[in-house]
Amino acid sequence: MPSQDTGPAPGTSGKVLLVCFSRAGENYFNGGRKNITIGNTEVLAGMITDRTGCDVHRIEAAEPYPDSYDATVARNVREQDSDSRPGIANPLPSIRQYDTVLLASGIWNVRAPMIMTTFAQSHDFTGKTIHPVTTHAMSGLGTTERDYARTCPGAVIGEGLAIRGEEVQDAGAALDSWLRRTGLLRP
Repeated sequence: MPSQDTGPAPGTSGKVLLVCFSRAGENYFNGGRKNITIGNTEVLAGMITDRTGCDVHRIEAAEPYPDSYDATVARNVREQDSDSRPGIANPLPSIRQYDTVLLASGIWNVRAPMIMTTFAQSHDFTGKTIHPVTTHAMSGLGTTERDYARTCPGAVIGEGLAIRGEEVQDAGAALDSWLRRTGLLRP
């Protein structure tokens, strides 16, 4: 999903940006493992984009995460324990033109991956509305609301959306309901 600048979503008062970090490869799936070619969060981000017409920026890690689930978990634990800020290969120069930003990622060990903190701390979110969007195994939104409130001072934290990774393909009704409640659904 390349970055794009398609203008404001119809029916919104300002421009909407969806920032997505997603990982394909071996993923947790109903208690086991499954190899996927497109990450669950990227699938959900595509569904959101189709329904809203929002702009999209897909975060790419400067040091890509492994395809192996266990190796990714181990790296994530190291990054969380050291409070690291993984590099972004394709940094977004500015979010100035956006009023609403959807921060979309998986939930790894109850938090968004640390690369999402790298992104959040790289921009000024003052006066913007942030909606956390997550795919997860069992942690829902995890600590995203609290974490983004801390790392994005001056932002309004709006209603988040959490979808189980295994259920993303069938999440249309839940997604549409959330988009209506948040005023993001394109008429």
